[in-house]
Amino acid sequence: MNIKKSLKIVVLFLLSWFVLHIFFIVIDGLKNSNNKADVAVILGNKVNTDGTLSDRLTQRLNCGLDLYRSGRVKNIIVSGGLGKEGFYEGDKMKDYLVKNGVPNSIITVDNYGDNTLKTVKNTLALRSKLHFNSMIVVSQYYHLTRTKMLFRKHGFDDLSSASPLYFEWRDIYSIIREFAAYYKELF
Repeated sequence: MNIKKSLKIVVLFLLSWFVLHIFFIVIDGLKNSNNKADVAVILGNKVNTDGTLSDRLTQRLNCGLDLYRSGRVKNIIVSGGLGKEGFYEGDKMKDYLVKNGVPNSIITVDNYGDNTLKTVKNTLALRSKLHFNSMIVVSQYYHLTRTKMLFRKHGFDDLSSASPLYFEWRDIYSIIREFAAYYKELF
């Protein structure tokens, strides 16, 4: 086999792998089960410079609200970091949930989850305090496959996911970024 043909095969294989993985990310992220869990973990996102929540973050929180209101979760963990806008995402997320009827007592705030891996580690560090054995992870659909992989990699297997039906043009960039981030975190 000549080098040019070998290179074409390798490129075709890598492109196929990329497309299949992207397809899996989208399908897995949009597949919301009806599972119940001890806790929902809602991952943070941008808080605007005026202190309001971005539409993306509002949609994640509304998804978490639906889980709580339907009785699918008993407790909620909100996780995010200090954004460049000057607000702790976790605090703002908790405020939103409380204003929408979630009791303060069932919400735990993690203001040090400034990336997915930190959220995973911080959440798992809360297990003994919150006594949870199952969880539903809430984020954008494209983010859930990697997040669940990280929880499993750190020894937590009883999890499912939920995502809001919220789409925007930047999802294209985010899906491609998730492909690279998945394998970076996997290895």
